[in-house]
This record gives sequence, C-alpha cells and structure tokens, in this order.
Amino acid sequence: MQQRPDAGAARADAGLTQTPTQAHAGRRRALKGMAAGLLGAASSQALASPARVDADPAPALDIAPWSLRQGEPVLWHPYGQPSSHERDVVRRSVTLKAATPGAASSLAPLHKLYGTITPNGLVFERHHAGIPLIDPDAHRLALHGLVKSPRVFTMDDLLRFPSVSRIHFLECSGNTGREWNGPSGQPVQVTHGLLSCCEWTGVPLSTLLDEVGYDREAKWILAEGADGAAMSRSIPIRKALDDALIVYAQNGERLRPENGYPLRLFLPGFEGNMSIKWLRRLKLGREPFMTREETSKYTDLMPDGRADQFTFVMETKSVILQPSPGYRLRGAGFYEISGIAWSGRGRIRQVDVSTDGGRSWQRARLDGDPLNRALTRFRIGWQWDGGPARLQSRAVDETGEVQPTREQLVARRGVNSTYHYNGIQSWKVDPSGELSNA
Repeated sequence: MQQRPDAGAARADAGLTQTPTQAHAGRRRALKGMAAGLLGAASSQALASPARVDADPAPALDIAPWSLRQGEPVLWHPYGQPSSHERDVVRRSVTLKAATPGAASSLAPLHKLYGTITPNGLVFERHHAGIPLIDPDAHRLALHGLVKSPRVFTMDDLLRFPSVSRIHFLECSGNTGREWNGPSGQPVQVTHGLLSCCEWTGVPLSTLLDEVGYDREAKWILAEGADGAAMSRSIPIRKALDDALIVYAQNGERLRPENGYPLRLFLPGFEGNMSIKWLRRLKLGREPFMTREETSKYTDLMPDGRADQFTFVMETKSVILQPSPGYRLRGAGFYEISGIAWSGRGRIRQVDVSTDGGRSWQRARLDGDPLNRALTRFRIGWQWDGGPARLQSRAVDETGEVQPTREQLVARRGVNSTYHYNGIQSWKVDPSGELSNA
C-alpha cells in the first residue's frame, strides 16, 4: 500500500488538485431512500426578487394578534429552542445498512444556515457504533507509549490546563462523494451535509505532550475512542505539535454526546474521522499503528488497483447554498448568490462564481477576513434574465490550490476512490425558476 502523508497542492495555473476522491459507497446506497423526502421538504422554499415591494404600507402597520397579548413566561424556556416556524431546519439521519449496527450519519442543513458557524444542534454526525453515554467524572484519558512519564488525566485535570478557542471546519472525508459518477440529483443537504464549522475550546495537545515528556523517537500517535467501535487512527506527531486540540467545549458550551462528550480530539483541516470522539487514550510510537480504519477503510483506491494511504488533508472546496435545489426563483430580477468555501490547507483566497456552467467567471465578495481552515462565506449579485442558467462556484486557497472540475478529478484519479471528492458543483436553473442538481 502506497503512503501519501501530504500530497502537494495543485497550483492555480494547473487548475486542478492533487488528491480528489469519492465518498463511502455504502453511504451512497443508503442515502438514495431519503432523496425524495429531502427534495420535498426543500421545495417549499422560494426566493422572491428584492424588486418586489408592496406599495401600500398600511396593512403592515396593523397591530398583529401576537402584539395584543402577553408573551410566554421566560421560565418556560430554560434552554433556548428554535421557533416552531423553523421546525424543518433539522439534521437528516441516515443508517448505513451495509455497516455495523449503530453506524449512521446525520447531515447538516447547510442550505438553511447563515454565516459560517453551525449551531450545536445541527452539527453533522458520523457514528460507527452509536453514541456512548459517558459519565464525565468516570472518564479518563491515558497518555502513554514513548513518553517519559505516562499519565492518566481526569476531566478536572484537563480543565486546569491553559486552554484556547479556535474556529475551524470539520468535514467527513466521504462528504460529496455521491457526485463522483456524475450529478446525483440530490439537494445540498445530501451532497454536502457532512460538513460543519464551530468554535472549538480545549487544551493544545502539545501542552499535554510537554507535560509527559514525549520521546523524540516518537513519530506517530494512536488516538482511540471509547465508543463500541473503539474508533482508532494514527496521527502524525508533527500535527499533534502543530495545532491539534483536546476539546471539551464547542460553540461556548460543553460538547454534545453525539459530538464526543466529554472529550474529543480535533485536528484542523484533516478528514473528520481522525478527530476521534469520546477520546480515551493516546499512545506514542515510532510507526503508524495500521488500525482497521486506515487499512480496510479511509484509503483511496487508484485506477491501477493500488491504494493511497494517509491522505489526511481535506482539499479546497466550495458550494452555492442559496439558491440551491429545492429553491424556486419567483421571476426574473436581482438575486444574491451565496455559499461557503473552505480548505484544509489554510485560508480561502478567492471564490469565483459562474452562471453559465463555467464558460465565464466573476469574482465573489468574501465576508470579512477568511480564517485559517474555517468556512468562508461568499456572495455575489446576479441579475437573472428568466432563462436557463447553471450556477457554479470555484474556490482558491492561499496555497494556490484550485477547486477542480469532476472531469479533472476523474482524469487523475479514476472513479474507484471513496473519499475526498471536491469537484465543482453545478445547480441547473430552469426557466420556471426551479433549481436542480443536474
């Protein structure tokens, strides 16, 4: 098996990336059954042209019924919940029938979100053996192997260390792979929903390594979770010393059980399965530990039958969220095209948008200063003439890596890969205003 610890990024003048891939085949089969439901749920959305403004303000000045009565008592809402009118802004769960019991995914409703931060209740999930319910007072983190002073940390121990908070995206390596063999016809929650961006709070892993005195011969760390699958991955120690975090809080509150409570590893920019949830031990060694998840799984099958291993970094990517399949444009006029872009190699440098299927491109506006390995929101105005259109976005990161087309991916990687698909996504606009993945 061929190892590829850090494949070089393709440069802007090449117009394609180094490590394109596809998503999990089992997930591809399992998601087929939910497509119609998602399209039905999304079909009620419509984007009205901002040019349509009611001329008579009088009806809007009438006193509404809710303004004539006392509101609900504050004590009824000890933990804030969304409005009942937002009941369709939810994750969509999928059980992976080809996998073990408890293996499932939940997809984030990206098309219903604004900005770049994913609320905790909508962060995507990927489980290999269900969600363990862990008592934090009984949970322990062991740090052993090639260290001078092996230690077992309690949660109280970890909370006493100096902490940091950082905003980063988290993406499953199987995200978007349904598009590998051509347009899947699915809406954006199905195609791109294994993606979220949060503020992560915890202790730098480098701090703990300094605490135990790691052996300089150690090059790899085995990270193991406390779930029933004992999810395990080998982590390069250079990543651990760079920006890896031992996380106990997410978006300002303690981790949710489905996202690793009470403790998880977080590796910015690396494929999501490596950020081990419910973290119970870290073992230092000289070589990769060759776990099940990095031999039979999470490798990239190449056209010649060989498999690339340790393709950790999530490549440059973007997608248009509004409008997207399930939206309906209400007549010709002005619309804002908005979406997100991200790269596991650093900051997003630019995003270009096409409304004619890639024949011409225009530079989009980025919200604020792009953060390192975080989602970046892009926007551009569009005057729709009411005719057929095809919307695309193309991201470029600070290393010069350019988001490729599907054709460029296939030319380099064939169609046998399972993970890391990052091709340009197209949404077709029909003259009726309906959008589709085609």
